[in-house]
Amino acid sequence: MGERFFRSGYNVLIPRLPGHGHAGNWNRKNPPPLPTDAAVYQQFGLEWLKQAQRLSNRAASPEENRVIVSGLSGGGALTAWLALQQPQAIDRALLFAAYLSSSSKLVDLVVRSSDRYFEWTQDGSGTPCVRGYKGFAFPALRALLDLGRDVLHRAKQHPPSPPMFILSSESDIAVSSADHKALSEDLLPHQPVTWYHRFSRALDIPHTMMTQAEGNPWAGVLNSMAKAFVESNLTWAEVEEIGYRMTDGKTFNTVVAELGLQQNVSPDMPAMMTMVDKRSIVEARNPNYSASGF
Repeated sequence: MGERFFRSGYNVLIPRLPGHGHAGNWNRKNPPPLPTDAAVYQQFGLEWLKQAQRLSNRAASPEENRVIVSGLSGGGALTAWLALQQPQAIDRALLFAAYLSSSSKLVDLVVRSSDRYFEWTQDGSGTPCVRGYKGFAFPALRALLDLGRDVLHRAKQHPPSPPMFILSSESDIAVSSADHKALSEDLLPHQPVTWYHRFSRALDIPHTMMTQAEGNPWAGVLNSMAKAFVESNLTWAEVEEIGYRMTDGKTFNTVVAELGLQQNVSPDMPAMMTMVDKRSIVEARNPNYSASGF
């Protein structure tokens, strides 16, 4: 995704989260050096935001002077926190499978109450089923859980927020998709450019959704959806209205022209609209609608 945006003319910064990606003989007795305090992640995010701002200040025009932040999993939780902490400094925020809590409340309970070491399941060859560290101590995960809890709590207070795109997947067994939906619902009434999309289980998109190498055959579509959000100026209500009118057999271009939104849509917006759940939009607007007629 970074390459896609870079080729489109964006400056791209990809900082490594604190304690991540360090070589070493990490194990139960010598766990990887991941932070155990959410404040470490918060300070890291604020420092890199300043660097991004300095870079954007060199832009030739105000239109190019934008700071866009994004992150996957724990990085997604940090992105959400940063967006709520510094809403005036951020033009757009994208959350990919943000770790706001685990998919299981029991797992969250264990993480909060135990300091044990967790090791990823290995396949038949003895290779861990994830890239990166083979395991971690629960206090390290607890720091991210605290960060996610803070995000969810603050969102309910209706704070100022930049436009945010929250992406989730039904096939993600690591994090709570219910939290993603709740976050979008809390933000939307006060920030109409809050987009939310949950990929269908039929697409089998895992938690590690950013690249094909990590298991997402639809990574190209994900990239297009991200660019559509960044380069469009549409409220979620307008996205839904476009989708609703397209169910009448109208093309995307026809609907956009009808609504007078030609200047507000990115060239990647048609790809985004192929993924929008139009059936749910129709059913929400027509409570007596029969799904068999769709």
